[in-house]
Amino acid sequence: MVLQEVVEEGQVEVTDTLIDDNNSAIQTSISIEIRYQALDGTVGAWNDKEFLETPSIHSEGDGRYPLETDSLLSSHRQGSDLSPGKSNQQSSERSFRRAGKGVFSAMKLGKTRPSKDDHQKQDEPAVLEAEDLDRKATRRACGLEPDTISLASVTAVTTNVSNKRSKPDIKMEPSAGRPMDYQVSITIIEARQLVGLNMDPVVCVEVGEEKKYTSMKESTNCPYYNEYFVFDFHVPPDVMFDKIIKLSVIHSKNLLRSGTLVGSFKMDVGTVYTQPEHQFYHKWAILSDPEDLTAGLKGYLKCDIAVVGKGDNIKTPHKANETDEDDIEGNLLLPDGVPPERQWARFYIKIYRAEGLPRMNTSIMANVKKALIGENKDLVDPYVQVVFAGQKGKTSIQKSSYEPLWNEQIVFTEMFPPLCKRIKIQIRDSDKVNDVAIGTHFIDLRKISNEGDKGFLPTFGPAWVNMYGSTRNYTLMDEHQELNEGLGEGVSFRARLLMSLAVEILDTTNPEINSSTEVQVEQTTSVADNCTGKMEEFFLFGAFLEATMIDRKIGDKPINFEVTIGNYGNQIDGTTKPTLRRKKEGGDGDEEESELLQNSSDDEGDEDGELVSVSSSQPMKPLVTDRNYFHLPYFEKKPCIYIKSWWQDQRRRLYNANIMDKIADKLEEGLNDVQEMIKTEKPHPERRLRGVLEELTSGCLRFVMLADKDQQHSSRTRLDRERLKSCMRELENMGQQATTLRSQVKKNTMKDKLKLVQNFLQKLRFLADEPQHTIPDVFIWMMSNNKRIAYARIPSKDILYSIVDEEMGKDCAKVKTIFLKLPGKRGFGPAGWTVQAKMEMYLWLGLNKQRKDFLSGLPCGFEEKKTARGQNLPSFPPISLLYTKKQVFQLRAHMYQARSLFAADSSGLSDPFARVFFISQSQCTEVLNETLCPTWDQLLVFDNVELYGEAHEMRDDPPIIVIEIYDQDTVGKADFMGRTFAKPVVKMSDERYCPPRFPPQLEYYQIYRGNSTAGDLLAAFELLQIGPGGKTDLPPIDGPTDMDRGPILPVPLGIRPVLSKYRVEILFWGLRDLKRVNLAQVDRPRVDIECAGKGVQSALIQNYKKNPNFSTLVKWFEVDLPENELLHPPLNIRVVDCRAFGRYTLVGSHAVSSLRKFIYRPPDKKAQHWNMTAKHLNGYLAVANRAYRSRPTGEIVVNMEPEVPIRKMETMVKLEASEEEKEKKKKKKKGGGGGGEEVEEEEPDESMLDWWSKYFASIETMKEQLRQQEAAAAEAEEKEDMEIAEGSKGQAKNKEKSKAPKDDKKKKQQSAPELPEKKNKQKIDELKVFNKELETEFDNFEDWLHTFNLLRGKIGDNDDNATEEERIVGRFKGSMCVYKVPLSDDIAKEAGYDPSFGMFQGIPSNDPINVLVRVYIVRATDLHPADINGKADPYIAIKLGKTDIKDKENYISKQLNPVFGKSFDIEATFPMESMLTVAVYDWDLVGTDDLIGETKIDLENRYYSKHRATCGVSQTYSIHGYNTWRDPMKPSQILSKLCKEGKVDGPHFGPGGRVKVANRVFTGPTEIEDENGQKKQTDEHLALTVLRHWEDIPRAGCKLVPEHVETRPLLNPDKPGIEQGRLEMWVDMFPMDMPAPGPATDISPRKPKKYELRVIVWNTDEVILEDDDYFTGEKSSDIFVRGWLKGQQEDKQDTDVHYHSLTGEGNFNWRYIFPFDYLMAEEKIVISKKESMFSWDETEYKIPARLTLQVWDADHFSADDFLGAIELDLNRFPRGAKTSKQCSLEMVTNEAELPMVSIFKQKRVKGWWPFVARDENDELEITGKVEAELHLLTAEEAEKSPAGLARNEPDPLEKPNRPDTSFIWFLNPLKSIKYLICTRYKWLIIKIVLALLLLIMIALFLYSMPGYMVKKLLGA
Repeated sequence: MVLQEVVEEGQVEVTDTLIDDNNSAIQTSISIEIRYQALDGTVGAWNDKEFLETPSIHSEGDGRYPLETDSLLSSHRQGSDLSPGKSNQQSSERSFRRAGKGVFSAMKLGKTRPSKDDHQKQDEPAVLEAEDLDRKATRRACGLEPDTISLASVTAVTTNVSNKRSKPDIKMEPSAGRPMDYQVSITIIEARQLVGLNMDPVVCVEVGEEKKYTSMKESTNCPYYNEYFVFDFHVPPDVMFDKIIKLSVIHSKNLLRSGTLVGSFKMDVGTVYTQPEHQFYHKWAILSDPEDLTAGLKGYLKCDIAVVGKGDNIKTPHKANETDEDDIEGNLLLPDGVPPERQWARFYIKIYRAEGLPRMNTSIMANVKKALIGENKDLVDPYVQVVFAGQKGKTSIQKSSYEPLWNEQIVFTEMFPPLCKRIKIQIRDSDKVNDVAIGTHFIDLRKISNEGDKGFLPTFGPAWVNMYGSTRNYTLMDEHQELNEGLGEGVSFRARLLMSLAVEILDTTNPEINSSTEVQVEQTTSVADNCTGKMEEFFLFGAFLEATMIDRKIGDKPINFEVTIGNYGNQIDGTTKPTLRRKKEGGDGDEEESELLQNSSDDEGDEDGELVSVSSSQPMKPLVTDRNYFHLPYFEKKPCIYIKSWWQDQRRRLYNANIMDKIADKLEEGLNDVQEMIKTEKPHPERRLRGVLEELTSGCLRFVMLADKDQQHSSRTRLDRERLKSCMRELENMGQQATTLRSQVKKNTMKDKLKLVQNFLQKLRFLADEPQHTIPDVFIWMMSNNKRIAYARIPSKDILYSIVDEEMGKDCAKVKTIFLKLPGKRGFGPAGWTVQAKMEMYLWLGLNKQRKDFLSGLPCGFEEKKTARGQNLPSFPPISLLYTKKQVFQLRAHMYQARSLFAADSSGLSDPFARVFFISQSQCTEVLNETLCPTWDQLLVFDNVELYGEAHEMRDDPPIIVIEIYDQDTVGKADFMGRTFAKPVVKMSDERYCPPRFPPQLEYYQIYRGNSTAGDLLAAFELLQIGPGGKTDLPPIDGPTDMDRGPILPVPLGIRPVLSKYRVEILFWGLRDLKRVNLAQVDRPRVDIECAGKGVQSALIQNYKKNPNFSTLVKWFEVDLPENELLHPPLNIRVVDCRAFGRYTLVGSHAVSSLRKFIYRPPDKKAQHWNMTAKHLNGYLAVANRAYRSRPTGEIVVNMEPEVPIRKMETMVKLEASEEEKEKKKKKKKGGGGGGEEVEEEEPDESMLDWWSKYFASIETMKEQLRQQEAAAAEAEEKEDMEIAEGSKGQAKNKEKSKAPKDDKKKKQQSAPELPEKKNKQKIDELKVFNKELETEFDNFEDWLHTFNLLRGKIGDNDDNATEEERIVGRFKGSMCVYKVPLSDDIAKEAGYDPSFGMFQGIPSNDPINVLVRVYIVRATDLHPADINGKADPYIAIKLGKTDIKDKENYISKQLNPVFGKSFDIEATFPMESMLTVAVYDWDLVGTDDLIGETKIDLENRYYSKHRATCGVSQTYSIHGYNTWRDPMKPSQILSKLCKEGKVDGPHFGPGGRVKVANRVFTGPTEIEDENGQKKQTDEHLALTVLRHWEDIPRAGCKLVPEHVETRPLLNPDKPGIEQGRLEMWVDMFPMDMPAPGPATDISPRKPKKYELRVIVWNTDEVILEDDDYFTGEKSSDIFVRGWLKGQQEDKQDTDVHYHSLTGEGNFNWRYIFPFDYLMAEEKIVISKKESMFSWDETEYKIPARLTLQVWDADHFSADDFLGAIELDLNRFPRGAKTSKQCSLEMVTNEAELPMVSIFKQKRVKGWWPFVARDENDELEITGKVEAELHLLTAEEAEKSPAGLARNEPDPLEKPNRPDTSFIWFLNPLKSIKYLICTRYKWLIIKIVLALLLLIMIALFLYSMPGYMVKKLLGA
């Protein structure tokens, strides 16, 4: 950017501040003035092309920016010793620099904080002298400070230090494509507002191909199902996450017909998996009809959806009564950020053409055809298939074409935004037999759209997408076919496809719109040739500098390497020649071409025309390195390849991605550092984090600057423009946030901020992934005998050249170490772990015209060898490089030890040795038998290592060392156990071997086995140049010291760690659950402990069956351990079984990888805060009655007892007490003469309360707490965002200040269990409901007794993926304590110190003890269905030792959420019977019962724990009622026992309800009521108060387990890691030598109470009129009312019919009677019925209590017409209106604001309610009103005052007074005639009769007139 300005302005001044190594600016600033004189005197705009041709700039700047002042420092001072440190101090933190030759060798920026800054203030700029700076840099460079142990391999090798080497990739195994276990569980709870009249809905649940259905509910629009479905899958993650979950509601489906679809909802599994906790819980899915786009929503479906992979545990939110108002709009089943109103949209996917397709047919067929017909056709018939949201579309088939043209578009119609993330585009080959995929590409909609307010709809292209898959040679059975389906990493280029995508949101109101959602395929116009960019000639150059570690399995045939880019360079698979193509695409190809040629320099002109690509190296016979590997003899002669290829020039896309990638790499490296510093407890990680943020800010600004200059060239697609805008916005925003965050990073906020920065990293990686491909990836194949063996795939953007440094690919013009791997499935598992070959490669890819410095990054000192025709042309690429300079080195590998290795033998141990590879040499350490933590302590010397190139480059850029660990087997080949990489520290012959760089420090290198870590290696590596004086100049090596080891050299003194003497005390408690070894039972086991070569053996257990505990509890041994705790070797625990004749068999072993938590540091005399040391004091010791520490702390306590803290404590506890007293008073008042009626209803009757009341109240509290936590978290997060957004420090600080007091308040409230504000509600004592196992809450109860899992070794080959669970063969219980040896005498002088117990004072004896175990099982939730009908019949089975209880006869039929409510008493003897297994089985009528899941509880740890987990401490003490004290010991007895054991002074009970324990005073009530209401004095309440706050007691205190219910996941060994449901339970334990406990608390499930609901339907009004009268056409209705209690449609009751209502008024006076069973606490009706005629027994259902009333129009011949309905939830429904007038639609729609009543409280309600139905537009309308009376009676009351159904006796209702019109005409014709005549048509008939008479008279008159006339005339 600066250069551009220089060129335009003519001059520029650049000023910049320097920064020190804390990344804070120092006072020094540097300014440079740059003047520019153009050669021809003009100043032009900056344009890429010109820039290239301007040689002056190039030679001068060497591709760096003048902005980087520091490069001036470094470029001229390479020789001197000072330069490296100096120059890099700023530069490496400033930019990604390619060419400065600094030495910031492997380690990380800011890795070691020099001691000098440690005492400076946090951000004070450190002013450093020059040499100090240098020493610091170099010291940092090799990590020299004694505590700088870092995981070097992860960083050393992967930190891009150097200029000429890039990082190798550590992980070897491809992770994609490997099948895993998944479980999708879906609960369909209910549906609401389904559109349609009187339907019978069924829900169909479809996941992928599998369908399951719920049962059918009759005639309801809001069915309640509560059915649970589980789908199990074993597929690769990609396949899983693309599966579609489809929920559809179907109306009236039965055996004969499929029913009609009401509405459906689609979402892919991936969307669910990305939700927090991988689930949607109680969310409402919006149903829409795919066939009818114009219709609105069709209803809501409430469901839970969860997707679990192996090892994910889902936290189910706690299920209790769902009283919370069903707020549908607020709980929609949509991911965050998706609007609830989704619209329909059309997705247009345009497929234009493809090219480069492989042959998909055998050539034999082709030859036959050619012979017969004489035509030569392309052997492939391609078409394109697009799959999206569960729908498929296909283009037409283009016969026989490698370059098919389609120009078709496939149109999908789907809701927008879609809940399906990926579109799958696949080119397939049509074939008579079966179509196969040629290549697959996925488009991720998230990457081609942006949902922000400045976002854009998905758009793509027109752009080429590259498809990769299996190798191109056609075979009939392609073993890698899966790769073409898009599973796993493609190993070869298959084809590229030109396509585009657009989305149009539909305006559904428009009538013309085609409303079908079927996929359509239409023709579309083709695109212009140049729309995807101008064709450019690219040049790819590669040099093979080394090929070693070639797997010997390949055989010793000659080996060569082939490099391909697209189809260019692929010689063996017959490519389609692209030459013609290039002219077509280039438009006027020839002219353009020649123009280019003339512009370029003359010499290039001649050769360019005839530059023939060389894409593979010459075959060469491999040489043997050692037993496993070959190497190729590329010594001084290095083969090269070069390929010309033509691609559309879309480099800008890749450049932007590269800039972002580099920012992300830098950020990741910085974060790794920070985490490393936290892990190794280095000082000031927050400073490093600030530095990282600063780098991030500058990187982001730099991106915005660079990306902005993107010129407008025609071939940019809309996506390019939009992406650029959004990336620039995002990065600018990120830069600002990083600046703000930087100011907020403090020591204490470090952790949270680190999380936020990690989100930045994910976002950057997401943004950097460019969806529109350009240049295909480069593949490197190793061929042996013309067969493809192994490959590596290198993204083309990583090696793309640019003149701007940030834009350049990270591996371009660098030497990269590449490990070749096996293709496809062969690379899975152990086969893929062996390296196929290790390559050192140099690659450069760029425009042909930029290729002048393509060799710039190679190690110097070579001559080019060219083909004959390119001999004297300077820029003709060489076919090999001949190195003239070579340096000789000696490598010293100091292999000290490894730890936590993989267990490779069946014994659970390994016989490890390490093999070190460097260049083409390898050496092994000795084999150490039977250990997972070998200390080899061995120096391996590699002599005469020859490296080619300049000496100074070697110093900065040594090649990497590969270390492989193997397990030696007596027979057969050694097993691979893991691999790691390292970089040596280099000393040139002219440097001195002295600090700070030498001798090198030991570092930890992470060992990888496949993709998983498998231990650490502690080693150091140095590479020493052998100068002219030979080896005499090298530092001397001491000979072998230990005669027993023979000629093995030990690691020299300066490098091995400093040791000091430690004592390790081991507490041997016992062994548990030992499995058989080789089919024999373990009988006489013993434990061997080993650490650093020393060890101790436990006493022998004489008879494991009888008593598995050890007789001698504590033993110790002394051992020399390194001072640095991070270097401590692991401690190994091995259990052996002593058999007859002195044979030993290994049972299992355990390695304690870190002794850290077992190290005891004596307390500091000076420490004023005793509690601080208590914190440091670790784990068990903190609890092992730290008696010996009472004196120092005692002193401290004295000055800790001012009045204030006590006062505070007192007041707090008092508050609680006074509340209780108030409550008591209240109760008394009530007894005296109850208050108002309101209160009456609130206060539950003591006699009514039972354990369940307590349980439900507690669950409410728990939910409330969770809600508060979530709210608090959300608030905090919001605040954080606000802070970040505002970015002003001041505000942030004020906020923090204001926050602090609030927090304190909160804490106080939490510690007082009864909060004052809850008093009004809470009258019931509560217990604590843990929604997880008790163990997780109390740290596994390992306060002093730890459990170590013993693992067996591996038996078969497939054991690699055996989980840890499967390898456990038993458990060792014990503990250990490590301390430096001369310990101060204070401890031994303690009172009661028993030397034989050492540090483990006061532990109980481990003799067998008899215990009564009482197991309470409350209920199970979400069980995995075990029967075909999607249900289970669960019962409980309990196993403890020999006791095995199966509660089979009490199974609960067809229930996945059974309430058991049972307790079981078992007598057990610890230690033999200490593992309690509670299992839930599924009862089956025939066959064996299936295990649903089980949970195991270690009772022993609970029993002995200081947390007192034997019997939970209740909230209050009472001696009768539902809350009776359960423990045989009273609180006061427990308290005095605890005080005695903890050597705590107390308890002293004082007057006035005070008790003093240690230095705390507690107060509380002192009276208790017995059953008869008599008051007694007691201290128990006081004692209980102390117990509830025991954790506040100094020194001995710890939290005691409260009265509780724990929730334990049920697991099934067949489905490891996937939860099969959860069990709520708790366990009490009582020692048998104490007084017996009382009877068990009764927790049997509440029996539902019998009620009778009487509903009288009096009248209806304003019912809509449906029928037309036959005679008169009048509107009328024949009204009747139907009613039922929801779910029991079988008992629906109808009134009689009010015929012929003309006004919508109906009179009924009709009584329904509904008896039902009701559970008050859960507000559910309980019904038992057989599911079908075939069911064995009745199933119990719980359904909400809802009364449905419907109004119907009766028809005689056709079905009755449904007019409207109302559903009343009996617990809360709107109060009826007084009159019909006041009754309105509001009562249904606007429930929130209306007063609600509950029939269970009111007992009798009368009023008017509206009937509603939906009209055509889906709007609710009122269709009538009903006057009804609801009367609720208990069964007893109903018996006393019976009433008849309808209008019958007893208590009959009078007949309704209906108008005469209401009757049926054909039953009573006379009546109807009478009615017709008499009433309505009386006058009409009279008029007609009169008229008729008149007519007759006239007629007669006319008739007789003539006769009379004649008579008259003739003969009158």
